[in-house]
Amino acid sequence: MDLEDIAARLGVPVEDVERVHRLAGDQPSAPLPARADAPALLDRLAVRPDDAAEIMAGWPDPDSALWTPELCWLLDRSIALVRADLGGHVWLPPGPELPRERGNAWRHLYVYAYLALVDVVRGYHRDHGVPDAVSWLTLADLGRNLAVDRRMRGEGWPVMQSWLTLHVRGGVYELGRLQHHRGGTTLGLHIPESGPLTPEAITASLDEARAFFPRHFPDERYTEFSCGSWLLDPQLREYLPEDSNIVRFQRRFELEPYEEPEGLDADVEVLRFTFRTLSTPLDQLPRRTALQRAIVDHLAAGRHWQWRQGRFPI
Repeated sequence: MDLEDIAARLGVPVEDVERVHRLAGDQPSAPLPARADAPALLDRLAVRPDDAAEIMAGWPDPDSALWTPELCWLLDRSIALVRADLGGHVWLPPGPELPRERGNAWRHLYVYAYLALVDVVRGYHRDHGVPDAVSWLTLADLGRNLAVDRRMRGEGWPVMQSWLTLHVRGGVYELGRLQHHRGGTTLGLHIPESGPLTPEAITASLDEARAFFPRHFPDERYTEFSCGSWLLDPQLREYLPEDSNIVRFQRRFELEPYEEPEGLDADVEVLRFTFRTLSTPLDQLPRRTALQRAIVDHLAAGRHWQWRQGRFPI
């Protein structure tokens, strides 16, 4: 099969297939775990039973009729593409967005790639002395993201499939309440859906990171924490009390001057992370919390949210 044929069979632009071919290069792929070992691995990665059942139903067995030659090619080369950047920390789409309604093999192709890379990145972690507990906590973001995508009726996955390549390249580490993203001299902060954003939990995570990275990545020198998020939008202070967790989180940062981010719609991101929907009309969204009411009222008034960048010294 040539690349144009693969693209046509996948129903994606040929440029996307050419990109996978180019970035994967001659890098070898990595094998999936044995099918018999997969349920225990999925459980350890916090994958819910309903998602695990779909993943097992579409498992890439050699004799599976679900796995056409073009899907097998994409799975193999997607694994190789991500593996080729082991240790990297930039955003990396693993392949084209697929028509996931075509079945479990299509829906979960990049999940199978993630599973194949678990042993690869755990070897990278061991080489850097990263404790097993941190490895598994970090990698279990797979289950969290699959659960979110199910709640979003599939609207969340195109972003998540790229985000999760950071975990299996050793670019992100979950330390307590926050995920810490390596890169340059800055540790980027990400906020998973894992409980209240209390000042105590944030401080504990930052303190853990201050010890973790010099210990496990001594050749890298980090001088500041940074975060890019709608949670740093000062407009939230018009609606939230000064002692709210979000406002207290904001106070840690020195904000950069506002610039409209290219290719990112803050209103969409607010809806994605707060309500886990992109298609529900504003007047049908829940208003149970002060944050939910603030977001709906702000948008209903014809105003827009901002994606803001901030930083503070380590």
